[in-house]
Amino acid sequence: MLSFVFNPFPVIQTERLVLRKISHSDTESLFAMRSDPSTMRFIPRPVARHHDDVTELIQRILSELNENRSINWAITLKEDNILIGTIGYVRMSPENHRGEVGYMLSQHHYGKGIMNEALTAVIDYGFNKLNLHSIEGVVSPENMASSNVLKKCGFIREAYYKEKEYVNGKFEDIEVYSLIKS
Repeated sequence: MLSFVFNPFPVIQTERLVLRKISHSDTESLFAMRSDPSTMRFIPRPVARHHDDVTELIQRILSELNENRSINWAITLKEDNILIGTIGYVRMSPENHRGEVGYMLSQHHYGKGIMNEALTAVIDYGFNKLNLHSIEGVVSPENMASSNVLKKCGFIREAYYKEKEYVNGKFEDIEVYSLIKS
């Protein structure tokens, strides 16, 4: 079984991005994303109504990080260090050498290849630093942009579940994508 240690926090740099630790100073940027119904359209969580919703989320992210149960990064552009998205291993299965990646991006940055760049770096970290055997992505079948990001990064659709999750008052279908370390 794998064991994870995320201290010190691994900052990842790509050509355009810095993936850094999420902090309480990101509350305003994260609230802007999580309170936007269009950004949250495919995220199976309630839309944030108050800054306290985001403060609690950040505290949960930091607690799970300190307990080495999951890791999430703030996606920032190199030139300004402002959170424009998040990405991370939201569920870890150390006994199966598997992690589930989750991500979201401010709609102001859609269509620029940012998520593909961030995901590529997080995949590399998962396989080469965490020693994962496989990485999973779970998406709404309606979220073609997210499915396309996963496919561009080499993920293969493994499953389609009808009405698998109860989200915001209705049952939702999900697709599961997987990437195996080669």
